Amino acid sequence: MRTQRGISRFIAVAVAAFVMVAGILATPARAEEEHREPLLAFNHAWAMVDQETADAIEHSDYLGRFADRRISTGNDGTNTWTGRYLLGKETYLEFFGPGDAPGAFVGDTGLAVSADDDGDLATATANLRTLGVDPVEFTQVTDLGDGVPIPWFDVLYTSDDYDTFFAWAMEYRDEFLEDPRLTFPPAAYEGDVSRDRYNRDRYLDHQMRDVVGVQIATTAADIDKMVPLWRAGGITIRELKNGSVLAFDGMTTIHLLPAPAEEAGVRHVVLALNEPAEEPHTEIIGSSTLQVGPGAYALWTFEPNDGAAASARSTRAGKPLHPAYGG
Repeated sequence: MRTQRGISRFIAVAVAAFVMVAGILATPARAEEEHREPLLAFNHAWAMVDQETADAIEHSDYLGRFADRRISTGNDGTNTWTGRYLLGKETYLEFFGPGDAPGAFVGDTGLAVSADDDGDLATATANLRTLGVDPVEFTQVTDLGDGVPIPWFDVLYTSDDYDTFFAWAMEYRDEFLEDPRLTFPPAAYEGDVSRDRYNRDRYLDHQMRDVVGVQIATTAADIDKMVPLWRAGGITIRELKNGSVLAFDGMTTIHLLPAPAEEAGVRHVVLALNEPAEEPHTEIIGSSTLQVGPGAYALWTFEPNDGAAASARSTRAGKPLHPAYGG
């Protein structure tokens, strides 16, 4: 019992430290990085995990109660991908196992930020050009099953070249959110293309509310290429002496750790709960550990991958790292 209390106390401190890292950002490293209302905010992160962990995420009875879990296969008319989704109020997580996403390997990760107001992505695009970056832009489509692709969301990213981590910005299209086949709620305000509208309210039936922290290890080159996108979106950035980067959008903290490609992957995820956990709970999910509580947060820790896929990795120029974009 004493050991369990000690573990719970350690987890509580770790979660609090991760969540409260926003306090570190109160005085940004650069004055121009301070924005009251970011144009873009954390939407979701994805990770390619080992098969054991992917299977456990898909079939865990506990995880199905803890979060709004969905297993879904997407199709854009050219490519298909199967993901395991844990949906919150405004944010979500997406997991793939080997073979689920073309072109990705265990340890590969990605992260999307998005606009909640129609037109904010265009403003971020202009800001990115001001920073000296010539961005890549396109509209992602999806096929709802009738063979006729429809616009899904607009995409913005900084570079086609990456090692293990790919970040992009997005803005949902009105045609998609208003398609009667999809039953999204009506716009809450003019120009509502928000994460809250896209995710619906199924999170209310579960413990998980939102992703408030994510820690990802990737190469220093990836960090350098992806961070300007967040700066253009008004997200507060702090660059640390060890090469790490912290990004904070007002709710979610992103922590990128520099690491060799063979050591890349998701490390930790911090989740806010709808209500404080009455009793702390530890759940082993494949090679990962989910510690729920004590308190109003959960900490999900992933073991570093064994590097078996490292030899298969290479820079994939011209192919952004996300299954929906063709692998």
